[in-house]
Amino acid sequence: MDYSKTSIFNVQELRQELILMMLNEVIEALEFKGYNATNQLVGYLITGDLKYITTFNNSRKKISEYERSEILRAIINGYLGV
Repeated sequence: MDYSKTSIFNVQELRQELILMMLNEVIEALEFKGYNATNQLVGYLITGDLKYITTFNNSRKKISEYERSEILRAIINGYLGV
């Protein structure tokens, strides 16, 4: 192995990926429980009220670990391919 090259680690990119993975888990849980995931996420992101997110599969806890602004940024960056 060539250990002379330095690897670049981008914490922001990693965090964005973690947020998107969490969102996929939350969306799956919402849909499994019969909710319209888009409507529920929009409600939560606009109001900050965690009651829009199901407790099933720890979804409410998972989404509350991130700031709403971070979640929106990850969604927009993902959409834009950034």
